[in-house]
Amino acid sequence: MNVSESPYVAEPILKIQNLKTYFYTSDGVTKAVDGMGYEIGKGEVVGLVGESGCGKTVSALSILRLIQSPPGRIVEGRIDFWEKNLLDLSLKEMEDIRGNEISMIFQEPMTSLNPIFNIGDQIGESLRVHQGVSRKEALEKTVEMLRMVGIPSPEKRVFEYPHQLSGGMRQRVMIAMALSCDPKVLIADEPTTALDVTIQAQILDLMLRLREELKTAILLITHDLGVIAEIADRVIVMYSGKMVEEAKVRTIFKDPQHPYTIGLIGSIPRLDRVAKKRKKRERLQEIPGVVPSLYQLPEGCNFEPRCHRAMGVCRTEEPGLREIEEGHFVSCWLYQE
Repeated sequence: MNVSESPYVAEPILKIQNLKTYFYTSDGVTKAVDGMGYEIGKGEVVGLVGESGCGKTVSALSILRLIQSPPGRIVEGRIDFWEKNLLDLSLKEMEDIRGNEISMIFQEPMTSLNPIFNIGDQIGESLRVHQGVSRKEALEKTVEMLRMVGIPSPEKRVFEYPHQLSGGMRQRVMIAMALSCDPKVLIADEPTTALDVTIQAQILDLMLRLREELKTAILLITHDLGVIAEIADRVIVMYSGKMVEEAKVRTIFKDPQHPYTIGLIGSIPRLDRVAKKRKKRERLQEIPGVVPSLYQLPEGCNFEPRCHRAMGVCRTEEPGLREIEEGHFVSCWLYQE
């Protein structure tokens, strides 16, 4: 995949090739991530979108090798960080990278923060482990980070516990923790979930400022296409563990090609259409059917049972990923030679 189109990209910093992460259970094998491949350039924001359960979070956890085993296992692929395959590293080497060079903002801050330690201890631990600073220096840097993410009275909040903070503040604490060591790559898993629009805008501005000042590469995982449109340079669309389309953000919104991407874009409510729909009593567009069970995936294209443009070949053979124009990739039989 070509990442040179983003004005912020100097070189690929993270490269995923044919990543396959499966879960082995008593009910069968779940192919949560099945052959993903993409690059993220230095200073680039890449959006990873798709319905719940399509494998977005599992693909991110695979990068940090945080897949619980058993039942999960990365069975194939490469994850190159600065041309170093993370899957070949020892546990100690990965611990040096996690939270230091590659950080992750987890989806649910209440369950990601330890309820028995105060905020200062939790952020300071990362600083002491990875940067070797003293406890006093860690506390000073923690207060600075809390101030940077917009938490009021950081000198006081640093001694408080997660249950004493609102959901928005806990999310900001998670962001401060992820940014404390100035990571080269930031993985943000639904960073604006359950936040009001004002706080959401502030967090997105913070992430963009991080990209501008530190040239941090950001992998933004979300189902909110509005967030993607606001800050992403490039978009990857996932469905049932596979990539179905990849393109620049403007291309995805202006000229989506995969039937699933077209359905996602078409289901977004638009103010210029709401009044017309109310007069005609029309329903919002929706993608028919349901996401197939990962235990019983179709033989051919995973999206075929829900696709209104499905052909005979879609039921029997899986389409490959094809570049239909520079930087625009689609996995669909409509675009195969």
